Amino acid sequence: MIVVTGATGNVGRALVRILVEQGREVTAVSRRITQADVPLGVRTVAADLSQPSVGVPSEVDAVFLLVGGDLMMTGDPAQVVASFSGAGKIVLLSSQAVATRPDSLSHGQAFAAFEQAVMDSDVEWTILRPGGFASNAYAWASPIKATRTTAAPFGEVGLPVIDPDDIAAVAAATLTQPGHAKAIYELTGPALITPRQRAAAIGEAIGEHVTFIDQTREEARAQMLTFMPAPVADTTLDILGTPTVREQTVSPDVEKILGRAPGTFADWAKRNAAAFR
Repeated sequence: MIVVTGATGNVGRALVRILVEQGREVTAVSRRITQADVPLGVRTVAADLSQPSVGVPSEVDAVFLLVGGDLMMTGDPAQVVASFSGAGKIVLLSSQAVATRPDSLSHGQAFAAFEQAVMDSDVEWTILRPGGFASNAYAWASPIKATRTTAAPFGEVGLPVIDPDDIAAVAAATLTQPGHAKAIYELTGPALITPRQRAAAIGEAIGEHVTFIDQTREEARAQMLTFMPAPVADTTLDILGTPTVREQTVSPDVEKILGRAPGTFADWAKRNAAAFR
């Protein structure tokens, strides 16, 4: 049995699908999950990981632990990890910012606390540290649908964003294959791509021109504060606008684990074009 938390998100949903295709027995956990969210035969558990008991089997082969939102900022890492003390293995989805932004309360220190809790447990562990997600472009879906335009700051700054399906594929490999104990992997896409180039790739995927509008940092921050806490917004903008050398470096880890290069943003855009039409 493999438990997948965050099972309705961009990574978790793909991971559940991959594991089912491999013939694995899966329990999918999310706050408001229903049977309609998962393939036939997958057990669902609607649970809040911040609670002492999440209602999943006490003994499982492996757990994919996704930490996000309120849990990242206010959850008790030791309590969350203790909920899965009967697991044979935990694969934690963390953040590259643990290494690149260690002073950030949101991206660095919060994830670092969960990493430490996993390392301090008696469970075999692997840590995945992705950079930016290609799926963050879903935030552009409404304006692209309505006016074929989108706006973002730092239009000429490139980052090697990663396809969530590649994160899921790496997670599946580390959950089910030997040789990944006490390993920390940084996960990136195959090349730097700027916000302007991402908008162009979406336009090519839907067969229509998408106009890119440069935002100021202040304009972007005001927009971000409508759906995320200020510390998260500020660190995100720092990464987008003034990335470190490491944040702009393409990691070899995806290819090392999967035996293939990670997918491009253009591949992701083509596969998800319907979201922008």
